Formats: sequence, structure tokens, C-alpha cells
Amino acid sequence: MTTPEPDPVDRELVCSGKGCRAQAVWAVLWNNPKIHTPDRRKVWLACDDHRDHLENFLDLRGFRKGTIPVEELEQ
Repeated sequence: MTTPEPDPVDRELVCSGKGCRAQAVWAVLWNNPKIHTPDRRKVWLACDDHRDHLENFLDLRGFRKGTIPVEELEQ
């Protein structure tokens, strides 16, 4: 018997930093123009400690489109 997935609204938003389990407070928006349409936005979640690292990683590749507080993400 499998456990059902929790409703997305009930899930905790966890930082995308490697090995980090902190609550995310930032949404780093990005897309890879080689594989995504120009209007597509992928999201990495970030805590305060990993925000700069994730933004820099994406900036070096020209992928970052912006950063917003997680409260501004659409459900």
C-alpha cells in the first residue's frame, strides 16, 4: 500500500540548495533558452543562506530571470 502524496498547498517549501532542509523564503526564477520557451519559468527555492549561491550559479550561465519572495509565487 502506498502513501498518497500530500496536497501541494500542505507541503513545506524547502530550499533547493544541496543537502539543505531549511524553509525556503525566496523563489529564484530561471530558464534555459536551449530547452525552454522564452516565457517558461523554472523555480529553485532558496533559504537566506543559499540565495546568493543559487543566483550566482544561474547568473554565470545567463539563466536567471529574477528572484521573488515565495509568498508571491502563484499556486
